[in-house]
Amino acid sequence: MGELYKPFAEDDIMPNDNLIRNLFTVPLKNLILLIIGLKGEAHGYEILKEIEKITFGNWKPSHGNLYTMLNKLAEEGLIEPREEYRGKRRIVKYALTEKGWLHLQEANEIALKSLYLAVQYHERLREKLRRMGYAKEIPAEAIEDYIKLLDGIIDILEEKKRELEEIKREKELRGTGS
Repeated sequence: MGELYKPFAEDDIMPNDNLIRNLFTVPLKNLILLIIGLKGEAHGYEILKEIEKITFGNWKPSHGNLYTMLNKLAEEGLIEPREEYRGKRRIVKYALTEKGWLHLQEANEIALKSLYLAVQYHERLREKLRRMGYAKEIPAEAIEDYIKLLDGIIDILEEKKRELEEIKREKELRGTGS
């Protein structure tokens, strides 16, 4: 496994400083790009509602923060605004540019690596809490939901692994490692 996927020692805190820094410096930017990318195009209110849905209603940016970020993303060339009118009402819809899709592709790779690290941190913390006597027993009614969640994650990861193994085989057959 590569450096980012290497399991880390019990006393390691940050396995990769650059990766960790990226996890916390651009989440809103990447979340907005993700929403626009998955929808094809979206206007500000749609983006706000989607963020609220993704965070289970626990957080949504203010209109001012969102539109400031949308303007910044447009200035960076990651999204392109398009005006449309519904009667006298002006609506600005945003779509990803080529540069936006490339940025989102890179962010997606970082997210996958982050997931791996998050699982490691989760397991380390769970074990430490257990050793300290703070372990929380999973309620019986939640076990089935937890199993379904884990099965879904496993299915996604197994499919990704199959795809990567196929790509690797194709490259080996062509005699190229890149």
